[in-house]
Amino acid sequence: MPLVPPAGLYVAIDARSWSLGAGTGVATYARTLGDSLAHAGVPVQWLAGGSAHRAPGGPPREGAPLRWLGALRCGARAGSLLPHPQHGAPATTLHDGGRLFREAQAHFTLHRRLLRVACAEPPTVMHWTYPLPLYLEGARNVYTVHDLIPLRHPRLTGIDPHRHRRLLELIAARADHLVTVSEHSRLEILDMLGCAKGFVTNTSQAVHAPLQRDPALPAGLRPGGYFVCCGMPEPRKNLTRLVAAHRTAQARRMLVVAGPLARDIPQVESMLARSPGVVRLPHLPRAELLALIRRARAMLFPSLAEGFGLPVAEAMALGTPVMTSSGGALREVGGGCALHVDPCDTHAMARAIRALDSDDVLCRRLRAAGFAQVAAFSPRSYAERMVRLYAGLGGMAPAAG
Repeated sequence: MPLVPPAGLYVAIDARSWSLGAGTGVATYARTLGDSLAHAGVPVQWLAGGSAHRAPGGPPREGAPLRWLGALRCGARAGSLLPHPQHGAPATTLHDGGRLFREAQAHFTLHRRLLRVACAEPPTVMHWTYPLPLYLEGARNVYTVHDLIPLRHPRLTGIDPHRHRRLLELIAARADHLVTVSEHSRLEILDMLGCAKGFVTNTSQAVHAPLQRDPALPAGLRPGGYFVCCGMPEPRKNLTRLVAAHRTAQARRMLVVAGPLARDIPQVESMLARSPGVVRLPHLPRAELLALIRRARAMLFPSLAEGFGLPVAEAMALGTPVMTSSGGALREVGGGCALHVDPCDTHAMARAIRALDSDDVLCRRLRAAGFAQVAAFSPRSYAERMVRLYAGLGGMAPAAG
């Protein structure tokens, strides 16, 4: 029977990802969290990021001097709560430059403490979808720590590990609860941050791959005629080895790499541009990305480190076979229903790509197994897990419907 949210449970979610115009996995996580709770009957609001000056021709953003001057001020900042938008489309007021979120980072750098936020009517729970140096007064503050990659594998990210550890330690000391997205990440958090076992909950994630009338594929692509890899092309995505494996496999199908342009690591973009058989697509609207994954021969995602591995779960939900890494969270999410390979072994990846390229029976088997595996990530069960957690923190008792 479905869980009925307790009366009086109100949840706020930070709009950082939308405010900063990000199209990352964290943005998908935040949007899916909000949609899942709203569909379960939980009143959801979004904490916006404050107004900012709009640069001509660019996204709204507060200038650095003003941001640092603002960070010097003492006292709590006023937070603005906006209702959850219908149909998952963020209200334009959420695209406000993220002044609060940017100022909070400067405040933490200057003062090494979390920035307080105050609202006239605080919610029961304030859920921060990323380790942000903020907390909301008068609410139970819950933080999602997706992974500890900046601490365990600092060379794979551009995040300062010492600063990030200080931030996580402050959050752990101030938070009412931490959540994460895989058992692999939960165990790492317990080990590295020294938290009590009951203080960190693995809520996993929800995967929402809606039925839609798929838009046309980009020019030159045909259904089943390509492999796809998607995400931010940072070092941990292992694209250099993946491209080498694709070349070694001599596959008939091209490799499509979809995701935001890596302007801060131009060598990756240069490598992709020079590689024969590789098509580079920049950030795509959600509907176009889902269509690209659904019509691919297979998802290739041999990442070196992930907190969850959303592209793997989304591909399974869309009926696309998957090749992914053999350890950590990706093994957990794939559940043996994908081709699991050593992400450091280019030849093992090449063998898997050749098999996916030529073996229709294998692809049908992986498709069926993926559908079964992804049932564990349904939005309904995810919302029920979150409601139980929030209700417990608020001293409330959810009821069965």
